[in-house]
Amino acid sequence: MSNTPFKMIAQTMFGLEEILVNELTALGAKEIEKLNRAVAFEGDLEMMYKANLCLRTALRVLVPIHSFTVKNEYDLYQRIKEMEWENYMNVSDTLAINCSLNSTLFGHSQYLEQKTKDAIVDRFRERLGKRPSVDTEFPTLRINLFVNQENCIVSLDSSGESLHKRGYRDQTNLAPINEVLAAGMILLTGWDGKSNFIDPMCGSGTILIEAALIARNIPAGSYKSMFGFEKWKNFDADLWENVYDQAMNQITDNQPIILGGEISKHVARKAIINVNEANMKNAIRIENCAFQDLPAPEGNGILVLNPPYGERMDKDEDINALYKSIGDTLKKKWAGYNAWLITSNMEAAKHIRLDPKPKIKLFNGSLECRFMRYELYSGSRRKDK
Repeated sequence: MSNTPFKMIAQTMFGLEEILVNELTALGAKEIEKLNRAVAFEGDLEMMYKANLCLRTALRVLVPIHSFTVKNEYDLYQRIKEMEWENYMNVSDTLAINCSLNSTLFGHSQYLEQKTKDAIVDRFRERLGKRPSVDTEFPTLRINLFVNQENCIVSLDSSGESLHKRGYRDQTNLAPINEVLAAGMILLTGWDGKSNFIDPMCGSGTILIEAALIARNIPAGSYKSMFGFEKWKNFDADLWENVYDQAMNQITDNQPIILGGEISKHVARKAIINVNEANMKNAIRIENCAFQDLPAPEGNGILVLNPPYGERMDKDEDINALYKSIGDTLKKKWAGYNAWLITSNMEAAKHIRLDPKPKIKLFNGSLECRFMRYELYSGSRRKDK
């Protein structure tokens, strides 16, 4: 790798690929290609640094360095051992291996991770009489293996810790939403960053904080203490400082109304702590109240709701009644707004009794969900059936 262009792959979540394409286009990436839960692109070291710092919907930025075909574990071991790992790390460095497996030839990804580690440390031991150590938490080099049937791609993970771990969230509730998913949902709404933004069931405040970052053009990675590429042999500290400074200089003082509501006093307290950790105390207001009691700010804007789906509710709680109350509140108090709601419980969502368009398929953790828009008018345009 050098300042000449090279290929990279930004991993993301299902349904956010097009948003990630838009982000990479805005950053100036070249040869952009949408994949499944990922986007391939080309750029130089500067682009790699920008991608890690600025992308809101990327989980990791991988740099493929080698590809080959394999028939068995011995093939894998030999091909990995032949690679010139001394170009990427020293014997005193640490490594970690992550393998994604989509192949009938192999049974367990952990076994391939072990064979890859063995091949690398054996190469060093045979040449230098010493071997690098494994550190799964904070390695010098994080190596990604993708085995698709007979094809194996070896990549370096330039991000280190997953990019969804922004660094601002200290407190979480029982089912916190992933920061990348939160940012992707906001961008899917088409919010202009200037009109009102409301999360009336805000939990620990993740969606609100991501909205504030978008409104002020604050880089998503600006809270992180370190990226993986900062430990690499070819790390250019001056270039990284320049990329970081340029991104931070583009922050604006734009401050739309960003309002959250949370019925639980305990959870609302967590949200306020996270808002303070993100230095967003003056940008976000949180009310400890139920959705139906949250006052609608004048004007219009976007609501994003992530209500309970029913999995963790007590037996005496009625999920259908909750969704009916959401629909009633939207119709009574939020005319002029566009409401977007994510849920895995489509049966309960029928009780909102509004017609959603579109219904975008997303995953919240392992749960298949729909992210649905409800356009709110004075009165109702729903046709009686």
